[in-house]
Amino acid sequence: MSNSKFSVLLSVYRKEKKDYLLSSIKSILNQSSIPNEIVIVEDGPLDEELDNLINTFIKKYPKLFKIVKLEKNVGLGLALNEGLKACSFELVARMDTDDIAKKLRFEKQLQEFESNPQLSIVGTNTDEFISDPANVISRRVVPEKNEDILKFSRRRSPFNHPTVMYKKIDVLACGGYKDFRRNQDYDLFVRMLNKGYKGYNIQESLLLFRADTGNLSRRKSWTKTKSDIYMRYNFLRKGYSSVYDFSITTVGFLIIFLTPLSMFDLINKYFLRK
Repeated sequence: MSNSKFSVLLSVYRKEKKDYLLSSIKSILNQSSIPNEIVIVEDGPLDEELDNLINTFIKKYPKLFKIVKLEKNVGLGLALNEGLKACSFELVARMDTDDIAKKLRFEKQLQEFESNPQLSIVGTNTDEFISDPANVISRRVVPEKNEDILKFSRRRSPFNHPTVMYKKIDVLACGGYKDFRRNQDYDLFVRMLNKGYKGYNIQESLLLFRADTGNLSRRKSWTKTKSDIYMRYNFLRKGYSSVYDFSITTVGFLIIFLTPLSMFDLINKYFLRK
């Protein structure tokens, strides 16, 4: 088991469900490698149920939890920047407040950093579920090695954001998360890779990603479609990707937008998450 110290970083806002947050935190506390610090950013005022739940954990583990309170909701990227500043350790593991980490996740990521100190980001694959974590509906597999991660990143996000563990100093050296409402993680990963920072993805699903019909609807909304295309245009404009990369992804996003939700569910399950 690793002796490396690390923080876990989460951001929660008032619309999160209490039961989801509870499951997420429990999965962190149940890890084979327990974090030295859990930083929770409260992205704006929370409702009473969420406040009470967080306070329960603070009372039980007063030296483990660190809370960063923001006066208003600023969005995930900016909230995570505030949380990063509060993290005490070089290694920071991301976690979303509605997902569930599998027991060996942190242990296996720490092992990768110890065996290859040149790494800046270590992610994993994910299993997706809707209501029952035992009922996995799909899996998102991402490339393992840095050269394949680079190639993949020119069209799609090369890491599953809720799975990553990264070096705080390297993230901050690249400017942290930008003020995007969507794709702030993808933008960060590309900036880090473009500056020569190395990544690796463990070829195991070490996180259960919570999906629902609302997630699927948002994935094919016009707002998200425009955001996805704009992000790829930025990569093209900066010379990170080619005209061919941009054309292929743009056509793909437009097809997804025009596809009926019932058919999109099948496409998402058998093609997009692979």
